[in-house]
Amino acid sequence: MIIDNVPSDLTTKLACILLVLIPVVTLWRNHFNHGLNKYPAPFPASFTNIWRFLSVMHGKPQFTLRELHKKHGDIVRVGPNSLSFSSPDALKAIYGINHKLGKSGFYPVQMQISRGEVLQSLFGTQDQDYHMRLRRTVSNAFSMTSLIQYEPRVNETVRVFLAQTEKLYAAPGNVCNFILWLQYFAFDVITEITYSRRVGFIDKCQDVDGIIAWLGKIFDYQAPVGQMPWLDKLFVKNPVRTMLSKYGFIDNSSGTAIFSKARMAERLHEMEAKRASGKDELATDSMDLLNMFLKAQKQDPAFFDDSRLLTMTTSIALAGSDTTAISLAAVFYNLLKNPRCYQKLNEEIDSAVKTGSISNEGGIITWGDAQKLPYLHACIQETFRVHPSIGLILERLTPPQGLEIRGQFIPGGTIVGCNSWVLHYQREIFGDDVEVYRPERWLADPSSPSDQLRVKEMSKTMFHFGEGTRTCLGKHIALLEMYKLIPSLLRRFEIQLTTDEDWDLHNAWFVKPRKFDVKITARKTIN
Repeated sequence: MIIDNVPSDLTTKLACILLVLIPVVTLWRNHFNHGLNKYPAPFPASFTNIWRFLSVMHGKPQFTLRELHKKHGDIVRVGPNSLSFSSPDALKAIYGINHKLGKSGFYPVQMQISRGEVLQSLFGTQDQDYHMRLRRTVSNAFSMTSLIQYEPRVNETVRVFLAQTEKLYAAPGNVCNFILWLQYFAFDVITEITYSRRVGFIDKCQDVDGIIAWLGKIFDYQAPVGQMPWLDKLFVKNPVRTMLSKYGFIDNSSGTAIFSKARMAERLHEMEAKRASGKDELATDSMDLLNMFLKAQKQDPAFFDDSRLLTMTTSIALAGSDTTAISLAAVFYNLLKNPRCYQKLNEEIDSAVKTGSISNEGGIITWGDAQKLPYLHACIQETFRVHPSIGLILERLTPPQGLEIRGQFIPGGTIVGCNSWVLHYQREIFGDDVEVYRPERWLADPSSPSDQLRVKEMSKTMFHFGEGTRTCLGKHIALLEMYKLIPSLLRRFEIQLTTDEDWDLHNAWFVKPRKFDVKITARKTIN
């Protein structure tokens, strides 16, 4: 009996040894991965991506990363195979057009789903050739030339927003949940530009179809899961759920895909009605993003099929409101926390209207006139600096042959990247008072070449819209909204914080305040 039991006992012992040895060897290998152990890191980060996951789950990883770079310098290891760079010099090496580094596994996590089909978006795709072709197909819709024809649509939404602000908040003296109210504005602008109609966030003062609440939940999921992308294939994009959805047993469609399909159906029905009545459904007087996409589809139907069309409209719904609303809120918040800046901007706007250098027709400042307000531009730039809407590292993968960054050879297949919340606080670029909101830093002395060079260097380091071939395609639309709404709102209303406490920020890919309440009153005189 004893002899018979020996093999069984040995097998058990070997199994126990292996259960201990395999994770130990894995962690050991992770720590020394391609020599990355020479870079400083939080102790757990060199062994496992769980540290990154938990850091993002905590909701303030941008501050953690900034402190790590203050302590350790330009290069910090944030995972077994991940390096964060804080030097502006790294921007060109990582995101430069010539290098064309690929995207990491973080990005496919952000891609939305429609009936089991993963929508390969411009932002989420890892396929460089696909990205280049899709961007080239739709880029005309987001050009500065197209921007001009969208302005009347933004004007109408601004007009309704101002009227509703008076009716709902200024006249009755109600406290305004400003971040949500600004997101209603941004969502109505983007649906107006995309589908030629406001969905009604502002008009109804409500979250239409619950899309904003859904976005909050999906970002809370995607941000941490993107640090360990294999979890997404387990929880959401797994083959079983995909198959069941394709065959109609379940519907795993993303909220943004459902929202976009509904808006597209409404708009296409209108266009079909025009066609039936003999009108040109693609007439320039009704030009919107969907029309532009449909024109692109006619030119290249094999590539830009209905799936790609849905991909583009879904991407707009996913990122077209949060980022702009956050930037708008950050402008107003920083102005309110710095009354001197608030007053100076108001004086610039009022003076420009009074002298006739800009018009105030209908109470709405035009895009062209807003460009004549240097302090407005400085306030917006300074807001982008102190509060970029994106709060995580924009990850890239080094090529198989490796890459030199900041004088260091980084092995192939390493995740590298920069975080705008770190870059925008570099003292050697922005000055010793980087923690201070000071728009004047952006006002160069025209008689001083060195001062102009200083501002140029700051502009080159700004990373809020990304860099290189993956720069945000919708940035011109966001700027159009901001440059029109901020002066138009300030001309008509006084805004006050309801508390002296600093706002509490939550970073779930986009850095959003949990609460931003204000009191809004009509200005006594706007002449």
